[in-house]
Amino acid sequence: MNAPARVEAGFRLSEVDPGGTPGIDKSDAEREMADSAEAFSDLQERLFAESRAGGTRAVLLVLQGMDTAGKGGILRHVVGLADPQGVRITAFKAPTEEERAHDFLWRIERALPDPGLIGVFDRSHYEDVLIGRVRALASPAEIERRYEAIREFEAGLAAGGTLVRKVMLHLSRDEQKARLQERLDRPDKHWKFNPGDIDERELWDEYQAAYQLALERTSTPEAPWFVVPADKKWFARWGVHRILLDALRELDPQWPPADFDVDEQKARLAAS
Repeated sequence: MNAPARVEAGFRLSEVDPGGTPGIDKSDAEREMADSAEAFSDLQERLFAESRAGGTRAVLLVLQGMDTAGKGGILRHVVGLADPQGVRITAFKAPTEEERAHDFLWRIERALPDPGLIGVFDRSHYEDVLIGRVRALASPAEIERRYEAIREFEAGLAAGGTLVRKVMLHLSRDEQKARLQERLDRPDKHWKFNPGDIDERELWDEYQAAYQLALERTSTPEAPWFVVPADKKWFARWGVHRILLDALRELDPQWPPADFDVDEQKARLAAS
């Protein structure tokens, strides 16, 4: 089956069509997701069970994208296939006063998934090299330090047993405008609209440049980036599903063996 490609040397974000659906059509994508839902659930449960027997492995999925890119839909339609007890979702907003008093990775470290869990970051430490760069919230030298700090941090996660996968949901400017317009046109979506989204939209080109730098500086073998075209919601959901399913298959967690005599317990149960 097809899967989104990793960001590797020579990658150019400007060459990726946000409206593209390479390798699959909608009906096939929806069928693939339905057909593999049971396998996804099984792998997630096996990872969780493994940790109950002392396993230390986990998965971290980082979701980034411009406003309206579809992160909420990914959480509902992709991550929602997993048992909730095996998932930890953290949505990072603007840092609090306490968080600003620490290094930018401090709040990230506190939200990492425990062994056996799939952790999902709705936005992440990458805001500190994206909005931090575009809005000049940190000096160029500090931004450079953060790229290196991120690489070291993620390498440490991988070495400790956390499989890291990072996804940029690549939305076009025109599609974002249409989604923002829908939020304004529909009273049931007004709660999702933030006037600040238009302010950030005016810096579109600057954000694309910041994403390009973040992708090329921090996509590593241990913690790769994937860019998923996001104008078509069905394609974005399929793409992230494939990435997460492949990550679980790479881990290949196994059911832990019983720590008791199974035959003995069967006999006791039969006699009870």
